[in-house]
Amino acid sequence: MLDKFNREINYLRISITDRCNLRCTYCMPAEGIKLIKHSDILSFEEIFNFAKTAVKLGVRKIRLTGGEPLVRKGIVDLVRLIASIEGVKDFGMTTNGVLLEKYARQLKDAGLHRINISLDTTNPDRYKQLTRGGDIQKVFAGIEAAKKAKLFPIKINTVIEKSVNEPDAKLVAEFAKQNNLQIRFIEQMDLEKGRFGIVHGGSGGDCAHCNRLRLTSDGLIKPCLFGNKFVRIRDFNSYEEAILEAVKIKPKCGISNSGNKFFNIGG
Repeated sequence: MLDKFNREINYLRISITDRCNLRCTYCMPAEGIKLIKHSDILSFEEIFNFAKTAVKLGVRKIRLTGGEPLVRKGIVDLVRLIASIEGVKDFGMTTNGVLLEKYARQLKDAGLHRINISLDTTNPDRYKQLTRGGDIQKVFAGIEAAKKAKLFPIKINTVIEKSVNEPDAKLVAEFAKQNNLQIRFIEQMDLEKGRFGIVHGGSGGDCAHCNRLRLTSDGLIKPCLFGNKFVRIRDFNSYEEAILEAVKIKPKCGISNSGNKFFNIGG
């Protein structure tokens, strides 16, 4: 699929839940959030059929996000369904890693190719502060489980305020080097203010070459992370119509997004 700016749209990010088992300071308020009603959340069948249609139209890369995707009941079954779609060349997941020790082998056996793990520091006390109570040892165990399951490449997503030379960022970089992990530094973003930057070590934030569509857990296609436009898939006669409409309205560059937060759009 080509949008009106001649960009090839071949990457679909699917947020399968707005629930999360952490309360990271830059992602959600300490008291939590008003959750989407279960009846509004897309079923596995809807997600699978949507993904199958997207692949038919040219999507080759799919990533599952959240919230935290591993808190959704039956996640391994969903991975198995999507992995069965012929034409998916790159199938990944972004997780905070807390539950990964339990699921890594199951995910690999179900057909997941690789994993991204969010980790903003390797200092246990600092991690607990940033995540409002998280146990970093569970993340370390999840990383080891991912290595044993060969969910390669394992990428570490590290949020920075301004510089890759910040103390926490340097700690994570050294940890990644010692453990043969790839690292991506992501500048802290503000959806409403439209503040974003290029991902260091990745492709995010480069509007001129953006190849993404995002599907939220309640069925909205967001053609741009930093935009308010969306397509509600349940309002269309077919997923194909919905996808083509989303591609049609994809902007040249993001400005701001006042309708979503990172916990419900998946970053």
